[in-house]
Amino acid sequence: MACRFVWTALHDRLHKIVRQRQLLVANQSLLIAVSGGQDSVCLAQLLGDLQPKWGWHLGIAHCDHRWREDSTANAIYVRRLAAVWQLPFYLAVAEMPIASEAAARQWRYQALTAIAQQHGYSTLVTGHTASDRAETLLFNLMRGSGAEGLQSLVWQRDLTNNLTLVRPLLNFTREETGAFCQAFDLPVWHDRTNDDLTYARNRIRRELLPYLRSRFNPQTEQHLAQTAELLQAEVDYLEAVTQDWYQRACFSAEAIPRETMLGSGAIVAPFAFEQSLNRNVLRQAPLALQRRVIRRFLTQALPSQPNFQQIEKVVALLHSPNRSCSDPFPGGAIAKVSHPWIQLVK
Repeated sequence: MACRFVWTALHDRLHKIVRQRQLLVANQSLLIAVSGGQDSVCLAQLLGDLQPKWGWHLGIAHCDHRWREDSTANAIYVRRLAAVWQLPFYLAVAEMPIASEAAARQWRYQALTAIAQQHGYSTLVTGHTASDRAETLLFNLMRGSGAEGLQSLVWQRDLTNNLTLVRPLLNFTREETGAFCQAFDLPVWHDRTNDDLTYARNRIRRELLPYLRSRFNPQTEQHLAQTAELLQAEVDYLEAVTQDWYQRACFSAEAIPRETMLGSGAIVAPFAFEQSLNRNVLRQAPLALQRRVIRRFLTQALPSQPNFQQIEKVVALLHSPNRSCSDPFPGGAIAKVSHPWIQLVK
């Protein structure tokens, strides 16, 4: 990168995090997602400054969602930044304006994945921070999420077999990235949608977190981010244990005696579901693992992700009399006990 370089505390922290967590390796091809905001600009500058030590091959990608009048100007701005940094620039433009945050996020990752695969990048790097982690935890907590949702911003995860998503700034706050950009006179694009309080995440960022910092704890963001970090390790462990219980408690339809199948009804055809739960096995597991196994069981059968109430309906059947039934799930299926099985039937 063609820019003056001064080694700062943020450079030192990022260098150590990348090495200690083994997030990135030397000579990797890294595609950096840059929106133009302070977090992604800070990330790109830091990685560019560290590039001589690691030998990375860097590129800049920007996604134009077309939901703002200035989105084209935003893309041109990021293209100019890439030129200043002397890095390849890639642009993805939505064919139609994207209406919602969820749809935008899905399209964005699809577009970035396509760019990375087309141009031979092995890693996609984004500028999510501890502040984003805290906001996500609060947002999902208020929606009734389980532990997975509360730790959803993880350090790295596979997007495809040959592309990994890495978030190396998860212990940096937004205040720190902003101060870095100011110190180095890095121009930052102001996204006006971040000021729109009709979005729940913006209200969390601009109203709730400042209130929590001023009235309860100045380090609210850091502590919430630490909670997400703790949850990540615990979720990883629980998922490994859940897999063992799932394999023990779930049996394919072919393994169920024909008279049991006929006695309990046909398996729901629209879901192409071919497994049933063995109550005798699952009752031996702790409640937390019962819920996780049942959630995985329902996820394979229902047209949408099961919620807490739907999972609890099946939990209740673990100790219910034979031929007990739940009320209908989405799509019209019910869970029915045909001892020792719990099956989804129509």
